[in-house]
Amino acid sequence: MAKPNSPVEVVIADAATAEVVEAFGRLLPQLSSSAARLTRESLAEIIGAPHNTVLLARDPSTGNRIIGTLTLVIFRIPSARRAWIEDVVVDEVARGRGVGEALTLAAVELAKQRGAKTVDLTSRRSRQAAHRLYEKAGFHLRDTSVYRFGPKPDA
Repeated sequence: MAKPNSPVEVVIADAATAEVVEAFGRLLPQLSSSAARLTRESLAEIIGAPHNTVLLARDPSTGNRIIGTLTLVIFRIPSARRAWIEDVVVDEVARGRGVGEALTLAAVELAKQRGAKTVDLTSRRSRQAAHRLYEKAGFHLRDTSVYRFGPKPDA
């Protein structure tokens, strides 16, 4: 699933193997300091969920070590089939090498193949490198607001 000349191979996670659990244990804290550590069971639930596709970026130069991940969520609502890209994370030692772009483009291609009318994602304002990546991949900023129910986090 890797694009030509890509520095990585992008594959779909089909099981919560020990290797995949280890990779998430290493990568998820680089994305979120508040995310709970995933167990094999919780990761199996995520991978097995019918609307989720977990993509893994493997680095051939390091024996196919997992150096990035992305979760694509595709769902049907009354207006159309939609897709969201969530939890994109590239290992800090592999950033700037096209890993995030390879994951993102693979997710967009899968979403199109599965009939999604749109593909959306969110990104914090502070993640300027991620914004450049998404814009390079063909995403554009929408005039919308994202709301979250519950107490406001401390500023």
